[in-house]
Amino acid sequence: MMDSRTENMFMAETHLVENQPPPLRDYNLYLQDQALREAVLREGAAWAENELSAFGKLTGSQELIELGFQANENKPVLHTHDNYGHRIDEVRFHPAYHHLMQISLQNGLHASHWLDPKAGAQVARAAKCYLQNQVEAAHGCPVTMTSAVIPALLEQPDIAAQWMPKILACDYDYRNIPVEQKQCITIGMAMTEKQGGSDVRANTLRAYPLTSGGPGQPYELVGHKYFVSAPMSDAFLVLAQAPQGLSCFLLPRWRPDGSKNPMQIQRLKNKMGNVANASCETELRGAWAVMIGGAGRGVATILKMVTMTRFDCMIGSSAGMRQAVAQALHHCAYRTAFGKRLSEQPLMQNVLADLVIEHEAALALTMRIASALDRSARSESEKLLVRMGTAVGKYWICKRTPGHAYEAMECIGGSGVMEDCIMPRLFRESPVNSIWEGSGNVQCLDMLRAMRRNQGSVETFMAEVQEAAGADQRLDHYVAQLGRELTDLADIEYRARGVVEKMALALQGSLLVRHGNPVVADAFCASRLTGETSGLVYGNLPRGVDCAAIIRRATPLLA
Repeated sequence: MMDSRTENMFMAETHLVENQPPPLRDYNLYLQDQALREAVLREGAAWAENELSAFGKLTGSQELIELGFQANENKPVLHTHDNYGHRIDEVRFHPAYHHLMQISLQNGLHASHWLDPKAGAQVARAAKCYLQNQVEAAHGCPVTMTSAVIPALLEQPDIAAQWMPKILACDYDYRNIPVEQKQCITIGMAMTEKQGGSDVRANTLRAYPLTSGGPGQPYELVGHKYFVSAPMSDAFLVLAQAPQGLSCFLLPRWRPDGSKNPMQIQRLKNKMGNVANASCETELRGAWAVMIGGAGRGVATILKMVTMTRFDCMIGSSAGMRQAVAQALHHCAYRTAFGKRLSEQPLMQNVLADLVIEHEAALALTMRIASALDRSARSESEKLLVRMGTAVGKYWICKRTPGHAYEAMECIGGSGVMEDCIMPRLFRESPVNSIWEGSGNVQCLDMLRAMRRNQGSVETFMAEVQEAAGADQRLDHYVAQLGRELTDLADIEYRARGVVEKMALALQGSLLVRHGNPVVADAFCASRLTGETSGLVYGNLPRGVDCAAIIRRATPLLA
């Protein structure tokens, strides 16, 4: 007969925890991503292998993964005034956010490609951003903007010479103090207003010259901005209406005399995703700024920044896809149902392989544009490919990410909906890159604008796609159809989404056929280019796809 203590001990142990995967952590994000490693070597950054491996170990560590969770569980908080009533307009962040920012900036995610623009520099930098985005995507916003401001700032060389050393410094200083007291700074952007949104020519923010006016000269700005990203940045690139028309300005948070610049935060945006990073609404009450680039040339100037941020949207969405499918593959490699591992069951294999194919196609396109950026200063064709490929890739990769995140979440099941899993964060983050920096329609219209204004852009794009001619009949047939679409200009704005989708699929197919894993390339052409499947739901691959091989290739392995 058992005594009461023995009986209570058995009652406390109700069950064994089994048939659950171990946490996906303490693994090397770079070494366990075969598609990324192949792209880095292919696109000219083999010299960065050791550095990327070390960064992959860091970003896969339990410590860094935990920082991502902490940064998202503790939203930034706005303090408009100090306890004495002085206006401070300060957004305070959890230490985890600052730690992530410090890691990104110290590792040169904002600057390495500018400081040492050798062959493969953009590719290596894109790979690092892709790895860090899998840990926590929201803090990538100020990192991206700090990187992307350089081409726009160079439109005003005298101002660039003053600001670039601190922008490109590989360190982080979050203090709310004047730029003159810092050795390293970050840059934000403020384009849109309530009445216009993407139609920035409807902006009403006014710029009043303090001297004779013109490029490099000081102005005061009066009006509002409805969406300011990363409001704790040290300065912002801003669009405002000057006497000569819409112009671009560099607006610091502090005036040159050390007083606070009256860029007053009204409230923080209550976002569904990207919550670790702050976005806000502001009133500018005579804020001091200097003009960057030509008067009335604001859109052309700031687009030099926007083009780079749009490319980083491609990186971020590709990273989100990789983390989502890695989580799904990991779960299904350990989880058993109905007497068999999930990853061995035919229907689940169809879903998992389809998710892998989507990710590898997105990554191949993203890294090809990175290598084109590396060569664009020396090659007109590569410059045109960046112009077209960024619009096409930003549209398609970012547009495909929400469905991809949801499907990966469904592979995990109920546990994938729980907030102690990364999947809800990936899902909330998934629409952001499609909407920000120009929504889907804006990207399609931008592609049409490039067709009209940049002579040879269509021919350059088609030449890149046709590099794979003769390697796969399905791709050849699809590219021929695309060629006819691009020469038929009737109602092309109405048809623009369909045209851009075909451009994206043709380019992804060409890259995979030429350079990708043969099994993945074959599956891509069979499922995306033939019309045999709808493409609307993942897990609808046609017969004959070697799903098991695709899954083995992409499944992360713990040490």
